[in-house]
Amino acid sequence: MSTHSNHPFHLVDYSPWPLTGAIGALTMVSGLVKWFHQYDNSLFILGNIITLLTMYQWWRDISREGTFQGLHTFNVTIGLRWGMILFIISEVFFFVSFFWAFFHSSLSPTIELGSLWPPMGILIFNPFQVPLLNTAILLTSGVTITWAHHSLLENNHSQTMQGLFFTIVLGIYFTILQAYEYIEASFNISDAIYGSTFFMATGFHGLHVLIGTTFLIVCLMRHMKNHFSNSHHFGFEAAAWYWHFVDVVWLFLYISIYWWGS
Repeated sequence: MSTHSNHPFHLVDYSPWPLTGAIGALTMVSGLVKWFHQYDNSLFILGNIITLLTMYQWWRDISREGTFQGLHTFNVTIGLRWGMILFIISEVFFFVSFFWAFFHSSLSPTIELGSLWPPMGILIFNPFQVPLLNTAILLTSGVTITWAHHSLLENNHSQTMQGLFFTIVLGIYFTILQAYEYIEASFNISDAIYGSTFFMATGFHGLHVLIGTTFLIVCLMRHMKNHFSNSHHFGFEAAAWYWHFVDVVWLFLYISIYWWGS
């Protein structure tokens, strides 16, 4: 069968990974329910294993298509760029819902909250301690990922690797500090609307930091294998866009929930 095509677009081959990914997601969510009700996390762990194996093999196939098979042509990468842009826009509106809930309750606290914000009995975090340190960490990581991108455009392999490495380290450091903050918190997610909005907004942001860090680790591994050039590196660019989005969301979280909301 001829592999020649008369168009610049990539028609993907049959793949089992969407099916195995769906099975992994179903197993993971079912495992969460079982964990919450029967205190048995074995099904949840199995779902995670299936999902991780699917991620590895699906990303491996995409890397092969773009790097070795030459299927990510100029027209294809334009489509990928628009796909990533629209995905980030959808993520923006995802976080808008949390900010909406926060400002709806904080600007006009109900009588059930004592007409106070934060509600009485909630000991909030000092915005000039760990939250400010986390802000500095994420802003610094924005600088290091930009450094890596510019180094890649200049074909500087070692500095690109250094910039990516430092960004990953800063992302992991941020996650550790966020976990420490949660452990030290004097309130939990069930403590009125303040606890709900705080942990939903910062928790989902923390999840996005973990996803972005994983994205960057994959980019570092691909860069070490020389998958990127100065003219063909959209996988890296997508990771950088996502990381900048995570940075901007944190700035809004810090200003609104930690600083203004206190």
